Order: sequence, then C-alpha cells, then structure tokens
Amino acid sequence: MDVACYSAPGAGEALEKSTISRRDLRPNDCLIKIRWAGICHSDIHTVNGDWPHDNFPMTPGHEIIGEVTEVGTEVQNFRPGDVVGIGCLVDSCLDCDACREGDENYCESGSTGTYNAPDRLDGTITQGGYSTHIVCREEFLVRIPKAFADLESDAAAAATPLLCAGITTYSPLKHWDVGEGSRVAVVGMGGLGHVAVKLAAAMGADVTVLSHSKSKEADGLAFGASRYVATKEEGWHKPFRASFDLIINTVSAPLDPAPFISTLARGGTMVMLGLPPEKMQISAGALIGKRRSVAGSAIGGIRETQEMIDFCAAHGITAEAEVIPAEEINTAYQRVLDSDVRYRFVIDVNTL
Repeated sequence: MDVACYSAPGAGEALEKSTISRRDLRPNDCLIKIRWAGICHSDIHTVNGDWPHDNFPMTPGHEIIGEVTEVGTEVQNFRPGDVVGIGCLVDSCLDCDACREGDENYCESGSTGTYNAPDRLDGTITQGGYSTHIVCREEFLVRIPKAFADLESDAAAAATPLLCAGITTYSPLKHWDVGEGSRVAVVGMGGLGHVAVKLAAAMGADVTVLSHSKSKEADGLAFGASRYVATKEEGWHKPFRASFDLIINTVSAPLDPAPFISTLARGGTMVMLGLPPEKMQISAGALIGKRRSVAGSAIGGIRETQEMIDFCAAHGITAEAEVIPAEEINTAYQRVLDSDVRYRFVIDVNTL
C-alpha cells in the first residue's frame, strides 16, 4: 500500500511530502497506523549525510506510537486496536546468542534498523515513522502501557521519544545495576540526558548533571538531580574526584575525557552513548589506579524496551516534548541544530 510520508530526496536536502510503499503483510507482520513520531538527532545526522550512505530518498523516524489495524495470519500477541510502539529496530535473526538473550540490538548477523537498512528477506531499504503507516513483525513491537495508551493524549505524545531516548539511557542504567544510593552523573542535558536524569532518580540514585553551562539547571533539579555542575568552569571536577559509580555520557561533542574519568570512584564506569567525531585519548594510568572502565552502550533489546516503557508508566516518566505539525519538520531540524528545543520534538502524524 502507498502511504503519505515526509522523506529526504538527498543528503542535506529539506524533507518533502511524498509517498512510500509499505509491503503486504507477511504471516508474522502487523500494520500500524502511526499517531506520533519523534524526531531524534540521529535522524538529522542520517538525513544530512553525516553518516554516509546512499539510500535516498529516505523516510526517517524510529520513535513511533500508533494503533494496530491489521495482523498477519500467524500473529500471536497483537490484534487490531492494540496500541504499540516501535523503536530503532524492526528485525534481527532471533537465532544468535545475542538475540536469544534478548539483545537483538547486538544481533551477530546485524539487526535491521527501522529506517535506512536492508530488509532481511527482500533487501529493500526500510522506511521510518515520518509516515501514516508502517509494517513491522510482531516480535519487534512494544505494547504501550495503559498510562500512555490514549493516543490523543499529551502523555502518548511525550512517551514517544522513550522508544529511543528512553531505552538508550535505561539499558546502561540497568546493566550497571543502578539502584538506591548509586552515585550517577549524567553528561549533557539534551534529548537523552534529561531522560537519563529522570530514570536514574526514579531508580533511587543520587544524580549529578554535568553540563557545559548552567542554562538548564532549574530543569535538571526539577527532573530529579541533586546537583548541577557547569563543566565549562575551570576546575569543575576537583570537588568530585572519585565520586561517581557511573557516568552516563550522552553527548557527541568532542571532550577531554580525563577530568570526567577522574570523578569516577573505585570500580566506576563511564558509559559512552554519543558518537564524538574524533578519537578519544585516554590514559591507561587514569583507569588502572582505581579499576575504572570506559564502556559503550547502544539502545537495548525488545524485552528491555518493554521493561523500560512499563517502568516509565509506573513512575510517571515521559520525555519533555514539543508537538509539531508535519510541515514544520525542517524548521524543527534546524532548531535541534541550534539547541532550540527542550527537549524533544514529536510529529503529530494526523497532520500528514
């Protein structure tokens, strides 16, 4: 079926209203009518050609909430009328060790992204959520909990970015066993960072925001942080030497890792979520002296994404979202680049 969408005709070009074709349902597929679609900074990187590829024209979007309207003949767990979410993945082999352990995001054969990726069966390039409908195999759908399931509500719109920003920050917090009394620092207070603060606080951690400036200090404290530190200030790290069990680094801007590593406690870990364009220079001595680690984490598996959205519903956590009509997508992209959003844009897909 042909559906309305916004797509990028080429690298760095403005998105335009267009149409894309959605495949006929396979036996394990569901057809979803999309209600809300989030704008992730990775969408902008992909559209602008910052991560080189030649899959244009391309429809971005991997933060999706909508309603199942049709199911394939072998679908077991969903039916028309169910409210579901789709995040960054729509397929994987489901047979490797990673997939069997619920880490489809680390599929040893390579997982299939919601957009800009070859379909595992027919090789066509996947197209994302800036569209009225999408087809997805049932194993990669997340059931949206009751607190977010009213598709016309502000809560549903604000929950949409959790399908990327939520799982990207929840997964390392869970993996590194954050709980009551954990000392967590969050680097950056953007689309990822503000959700990380809310999640870590809800898990019982003592949270410190490490941001370039104090322009978002009031927000950080309101989201659950105990303190807010401006890292542009000389010597900012000195009062926090050996203080944090875990640092969640959400920024992609180049930064000197040394002062951040110095704030890790014995056995502490700094987890990289962003993708800085330059290589990091890390002194082995800064790690060895206190058994510190630097690690990475990429989104999360489907089971963990379900756990995340249920946790957020139970604790009243959503992203801070500004809803826009589809015709303002290009303006929203520029505003993200200008740091003129607090903290996520969500597209009202009904305007398509």
